[in-house]
Amino acid sequence: MHVVILGGNSGIGAALTAHYLQQQAQVSVFSRAALADAVLPDAAPGLQQYQYQPEMLEQAQSPLHETLKTVFSQPVDLVFCCLGLLHQDQLQPEKSLRQLSAAGLRQAFEVNTILPALWLQAIWPWLSQSPQVKLCWLSAKVGSIADNQAGGWHSYRASKAALNMLVRCASIELKRSLPQATLVALHPGTTDTAMSKPFQRNLPAGQLQTPADTARRLAATVADLTPAQTGALLHWDGSVLPY
Repeated sequence: MHVVILGGNSGIGAALTAHYLQQQAQVSVFSRAALADAVLPDAAPGLQQYQYQPEMLEQAQSPLHETLKTVFSQPVDLVFCCLGLLHQDQLQPEKSLRQLSAAGLRQAFEVNTILPALWLQAIWPWLSQSPQVKLCWLSAKVGSIADNQAGGWHSYRASKAALNMLVRCASIELKRSLPQATLVALHPGTTDTAMSKPFQRNLPAGQLQTPADTARRLAATVADLTPAQTGALLHWDGSVLPY
């Protein structure tokens, strides 16, 4: 099995990397910095790490595109895009529309929507080498418009809702050329990472998962994906979430 992880330095990305390496898979990881040794198995002969900067995705002659050509020259079974941003420095989830700012919106859309879309565009030319590939773009349940009964978190919700639409549109296009491929937006569940740390206090018992547990749950769900599910927004357990 060949698994590609985009955003391998995120909490879930690193856990997925470790999980698939433990399953003896070949894992190609793209991240802005090398993965810490602490998150990797003691022996990881199947690991290939590649560092990139976001601006490379917009450069037609970037070495990143040559690297992708090499990576996808071997059949790929799974691709996970694990990019996501909820808070950083001055960006915090808005409790009121009064707290919304253009800078916060731009930052949220850059990481949660634009970069995942550009990654999908970057690998698109090479997917024909892997006609049964499963593409899993991590999203969030709070990006569901129909499910939103609480409001707030305007930038994060809107950027994830936009990602869901991009996944849906791309899945329709993908089905025309690769009918056995699958592209989904996937809600990983609340995971004990730096992203969720400030918001864990009042979680119901059992809702917070370790990164390793989340990786195992996602891997089990993804293993059962079929082309009939392409374009869906899925909960970590495989159930369909409303857009």
